[in-house]
Amino acid sequence: MQHQLLLDNIANYVLLSADEQQEIISRFHYKKIKKKQFLLEAGDVSNRSIFVISGCLRSYAVDKNGTEHVLQFAPAGWWITDMRSYLTGEPARLNIDAIDETEVLYVTKNDFEELNTRIPKFEHFNRVLAQKALATYQHRQVDNSVLAAMERYANFCELYPSLIRSLPQKQVASYIGVTPEFLSKMLNTTLVK
Repeated sequence: MQHQLLLDNIANYVLLSADEQQEIISRFHYKKIKKKQFLLEAGDVSNRSIFVISGCLRSYAVDKNGTEHVLQFAPAGWWITDMRSYLTGEPARLNIDAIDETEVLYVTKNDFEELNTRIPKFEHFNRVLAQKALATYQHRQVDNSVLAAMERYANFCELYPSLIRSLPQKQVASYIGVTPEFLSKMLNTTLVK
């Protein structure tokens, strides 16, 4: 069942009735995304929240020099969107694309808001997710300010253990804020010791 991982994810925080589960399932839509296919491009408006069933997505911004800065990876069981665009209706600053073939469930903003109104437990679930996301974001900002690159890499490995071996080094480097060359040299130096 395509929706089981979503229901399991919600069940980690709230217990839904069978009717509530059916209501949620009815609002989420399935989509298969090809490798490198965009779900959101900077400049478009983000009007859906995306839950990953399989594969992996990433969100990133591109600076004026064309350098990508990865904000988030979303493997199976994770949520992703450009939250600012989603909340305000302003053009997105982030791109979201598939690292490899990926399956997702998405819910439109209107359906999401209706679910929050009709199912208070779903709203509670989303509040908890938002709080956890904010805490993770704050922690990452502090880490980027005070930790050495190797420590940031160790934190990346702890946060995304399923992705360590599957992601291109270039994307990992972008996430931890170093060049791919620096990351390669750092890892080779560590392996030699």
